[in-house]
Amino acid sequence: MSDRPQIKFGTDGWRAIIAQEFTFANVRACGEAVARNLVATGRADQGLVVGFDTRYGSPRFAQAVADVVNSYGIDTHMFDVSAPTPACSFAVVDHKAANGVMITASHNPPEWNGFKVKSSAGGSATPTEVGKIEEHLADVLDGKGSGATGESGSNTVFDVIAPYLEQLHRVIDVAPIKKQPLKVVVDAMHGSGAGIIPQMLAGGAIEVTEIRSDQNPNFPGMDQPEPIEHNLIPLSEAVKELGADIGIALDGDADRVGIVDENGRYLTTLEVFSLLTDHFMGRRNERGGVACTITMSSMVDKLSAHYGAPIYRTPVGFKFVGPTMIENGCSMGGEESGGYAFKGHVPERDGSLSGLLFLEAMMMSGKKPTELLADLHTLVGPHTFRRIDVSYDESQRVDLANRVVATSPKTLGGITVESEDRRDGVRFNLVGGSWAVVRMSGTEPLVRIYAETPDNSTLDAVLADLQSILGL
Repeated sequence: MSDRPQIKFGTDGWRAIIAQEFTFANVRACGEAVARNLVATGRADQGLVVGFDTRYGSPRFAQAVADVVNSYGIDTHMFDVSAPTPACSFAVVDHKAANGVMITASHNPPEWNGFKVKSSAGGSATPTEVGKIEEHLADVLDGKGSGATGESGSNTVFDVIAPYLEQLHRVIDVAPIKKQPLKVVVDAMHGSGAGIIPQMLAGGAIEVTEIRSDQNPNFPGMDQPEPIEHNLIPLSEAVKELGADIGIALDGDADRVGIVDENGRYLTTLEVFSLLTDHFMGRRNERGGVACTITMSSMVDKLSAHYGAPIYRTPVGFKFVGPTMIENGCSMGGEESGGYAFKGHVPERDGSLSGLLFLEAMMMSGKKPTELLADLHTLVGPHTFRRIDVSYDESQRVDLANRVVATSPKTLGGITVESEDRRDGVRFNLVGGSWAVVRMSGTEPLVRIYAETPDNSTLDAVLADLQSILGL
């Protein structure tokens, strides 16, 4: 039995605690696995993009990846500064590279870092491609196979921000937005998205204030740089103090967005994606369809039916959503965690673009976030959503996973279970359009429980029933 490290790629790459599992040796092993896969698939001459975020050691871990990939005779293109993950995804397409590697742990706590692999199309690598890389990784960790080729590839440091901003300008015309006398507060959460939205909207009537814009790998004042309600109190307070029209938050690597309305109230990720879906299908007349995970709102189903557009459900993770978008020519894609992708860009979550499109919805409608939400609920009915994360010790994982598999209630919160979807954990579709999901997180030691119902009392009852059944 090998005592090699256990490196497992989850929902979106491999993440681990710095200096424990996330070491230079393990990062080099992952980089070597990517290099071997490029050689094995005949794509070594296309090169690799290597990016990094604002976390501890990220630039040095990125350099370690470049060094080992160069030793296989493969050229690398590396960020000159920390930048958003979607900037890495776009750079892969822009450089016509075979893959991208992004050193980031996204929204995880500060002691974590991670290794994401991007496809040649500019999205998350598919499960098939990740599986091949993991096979090579097992060989690397076991000391099998050949090492360096003896030829050295070049490592070119490139300007990552300017081309990314140019791409965003191609995807969205910000000129009409900049003419609006709106007040916007952006919360960069000390991450790599700082400066992106202010630069996109500079020079107009719109007033943009950015908070927590300094890079700080400790992510002070929050458990983790995730744009969820309890982490966005400073944003909510800033919106109210400044009398702003909206607050926009980006997670640590700026591929996810959080929205606070003009009253400082946090909009759930399901509300935000449903509002963006209504904007795309309604005002933009984009009817190419939506790809979204099983944990996304049933409001999207109702909007798709209303506008006559198809909807495609996937397991959780953009490694499923992105390819589904490409395969079906979708106008947009999204997941419950606040990551949304749009036609004309890479098939990848982009928090800055999502925030800009929300501003476009406000500009085109002439309405504030609360008014947009009221219009949405008039169209599809009231919906309320909550997610509960229950942490566990790794020794409990198998037992909890077995409990999730065995769960099959007839009712939840007094509502009959109509059907089940077991593609990723289990989704219970309830009579009347309500639903609940329970699944094991693919990136953290958490059991995630989700539910959406018409009102809070029903939501409480559904969640309480599911926790009771699972013994959580």
